[in-house]
Order: sequence, then C-alpha cells, then structure tokens
Amino acid sequence: MRTNRKTAVTLAAVLLAAAAPAAAQASPSTESGTAPSACRPANHTAKITEAPASAGHHHYRVTLRAPRGYDPCELAGSPNDVRFTDRGSQTRITAGRYGDQRAAVTFGPGHPVHFDIQVPNDARQVSADEASFTLRAPDGQIPGTSFAEGGLKVATGTLIGPMQQGA
Repeated sequence: MRTNRKTAVTLAAVLLAAAAPAAAQASPSTESGTAPSACRPANHTAKITEAPASAGHHHYRVTLRAPRGYDPCELAGSPNDVRFTDRGSQTRITAGRYGDQRAAVTFGPGHPVHFDIQVPNDARQVSADEASFTLRAPDGQIPGTSFAEGGLKVATGTLIGPMQQGA
C-alpha cells in the first residue's frame, strides 16, 4: 500500500508540473517576446454604442480593444455567426453582412478596431443588450466566440459591416 501512495503522489506531481507550462502560456507574457494573440476572444473586450443614423437605418458601433501584453493580429471582413440576446434570451434575428470582406486591419494594444451594425428603420425592432460573434482573419475564422455588451435594437434585415481601424 505504501508503494501505491508514493506512486500516486509522484503521478500527481508530474501531472501538476505538466499543467503549469500550459497555464503560463495562457496569460500575457512580454518577457519571452511571444504573447498570446489579441484576436482570441479571451484577450479583448468589445462594447456596443449608438452611432449616427443614415437614411433608413439605425447604426451601432462595436469597438474591440486589447489591453497591453497581447500580440497584434489581423482581422478581415465582417464577423460571422452574429447573434443577439436580451437579458440572456436569444432573439430570432440573424444578421447578414455588407462591404469589403477581404480588406484586413491590424488589431492589438493601442490599435482598436470596430464594425458597424446596420438596422433598418422600417422593420419591427426588438431590444438586445449583447451581441456574440466569431471574428475572421484574412485566412479564415478565429476559433471561439467574442461578446459585446451595450443596448441596441435589431430587426430582420440587420447587416454587419466589415472591420475598420479606430475606435
């Protein structure tokens, strides 16, 4: 029985030691020169704010910011799989996209980016307080779901614009 305890303690120590480097890689590190990407959903924040209206549409701006300690990355086009929720309940609204889907922008600390949510005025609008979406890089989707909070109204015919530089 004593050998089994020693084996169990040794095995636990080995497993903890193996898990430690993985945990260290998940946090930002500037000492090694290779930090995690700002494009990963856990490494940025996003906020929805009202933007100036255009003829026939309400507009909302979703601004993404990355704190210091993350590597810049490239984003392209409009986010995919955009979903809207209100107080935790998903709306039935799905969004299309518009604009240049190939143009790339640099995103990272000190380089915020944004995209537009365009909502038709003449459609029946529903309230939402959160949007979830999947970011796109020039060569494909970035794994994971990003979330943005802020009050907005969405409707059938809502469109998502491409990523643009600036806040």
